[in-house]
Amino acid sequence: MLLILSVPQPGLLLCSHVDQLSPSLPSPVLTSEEAEATQKSCSQVTDRLTGQRTRRDCGPRGLTSVGAMTPARLFSARLRTVFEDVGHWALSTWAGLKPSRRLPQQASPRLLSVGHADHAKHQELPGKKPLSEKKLKRYFVDCRKVLVCGGNGGAGASCFHSEPRKEFGGPDGGDGGNGGHVILRVDQQVKSLSSVLSRYQGFSGEDGGSKNCFGRSGAVLYVQVPVGTLVKEGGRVVADLSCVGDEYIAARGGAGGKGNRFFLANDNRAPVTCTPGQPGQQRVLHLELKTVAHAGMVGFPNAGKSSLLRAISNARPAVASYPFTTLKPHVGIVHYEGHQQIAVADIPGIIRGAHQNRGLGSAFLRHIERCRFLLFVVDLSQREPWTQVDDLKYELEMYEEGLSERPHAIIANKIDLPEARANLSQLRDHLGREVIALSALTGENLEQLLLYLKVLHDAYVEAELGQGRQPLRW
Repeated sequence: MLLILSVPQPGLLLCSHVDQLSPSLPSPVLTSEEAEATQKSCSQVTDRLTGQRTRRDCGPRGLTSVGAMTPARLFSARLRTVFEDVGHWALSTWAGLKPSRRLPQQASPRLLSVGHADHAKHQELPGKKPLSEKKLKRYFVDCRKVLVCGGNGGAGASCFHSEPRKEFGGPDGGDGGNGGHVILRVDQQVKSLSSVLSRYQGFSGEDGGSKNCFGRSGAVLYVQVPVGTLVKEGGRVVADLSCVGDEYIAARGGAGGKGNRFFLANDNRAPVTCTPGQPGQQRVLHLELKTVAHAGMVGFPNAGKSSLLRAISNARPAVASYPFTTLKPHVGIVHYEGHQQIAVADIPGIIRGAHQNRGLGSAFLRHIERCRFLLFVVDLSQREPWTQVDDLKYELEMYEEGLSERPHAIIANKIDLPEARANLSQLRDHLGREVIALSALTGENLEQLLLYLKVLHDAYVEAELGQGRQPLRW
């Protein structure tokens, strides 16, 4: 027997065979008298569902259709009760049949189902994970071209005062707000120019209003840059941001326009003139980062500068057992008593002809300009190691006059190798000065380097204070 329930919800039609109400009950074969009893039972069920008398039409084979318009909430609330009544009616009908009219039991493959909709679970997109410290070092940028645009000024308003019983109220248009500036500010937490965008647009000022209301000025847009940023425009240096907290106005905002109240005069009592806001300043700037540190380690590739920086500080530049060179500078902090800190920069390896921009010579040499004193790192295992010192001083002198004459120390690295000890005496004889021989790998004689580094720093601080300048504090 087929039961069809129709409800006003679109697309919701419940249809199932009564013989599937229970998987263990077979389908009955009804006579005309039993069909009338079935019809009467169905009428009671549907009347209970709808709460009112409905029109019913019984088909030739006991097919009963219900055409009542049932409220959706009533149908959902009494759905379980209705189907329980249908199940009890089927059981009573089965029990009232004669054994000869019962068919063999057939297991139904599925039970009566009202409806089922599969809803896909909402899966939130995974958020962008912050870059680790190791990955951030890969994006070191020391040169950036930036277009900065100041905010536009707001336009002035042209309107007149309107008030009951005041015929000649006069002009009351307010001025527009000024555009916001774009300012470069030094932030000690920023280590490279990778976070600097290629274009910055300042905030514009608001337009003036009636009743002499002035427009709000645009907010100032600050761009965070690292310490040691050099600002150039057309090849000319316009700012040197070498101290924490330094600021430079990269682009000025436009002035706000004047309202008609501004043009009120004795010979013009009802001006209608107002001026628009001025556009902001536009400039193309070139930002260059020159690493600021107390000491700078200078040497040829594979001299052991990165290994030495790892040995005396917590910096972790990349090192390996095969020859390669560092591509970006690293700064490590050496701690002393009294909370004194000395910044040591690992300058990428310099090759012969670097002052002629061979390889990446100019990109590496400009980081040495900010260093107050130098540490020449020599590979003592190479033949004639004194030639390395002469070549390094020549490249620095050709790049900038007087750069090689800064206070410095000669460090002979890789003393742990057998061939290095044989060259130590020859190196001291050719240079005619003290050489600090050590091993960055084993840590041999690192104390002498740290003591001499403190002496160079104290001499630098005394010289700066003698000239009335504040020494660099990291």
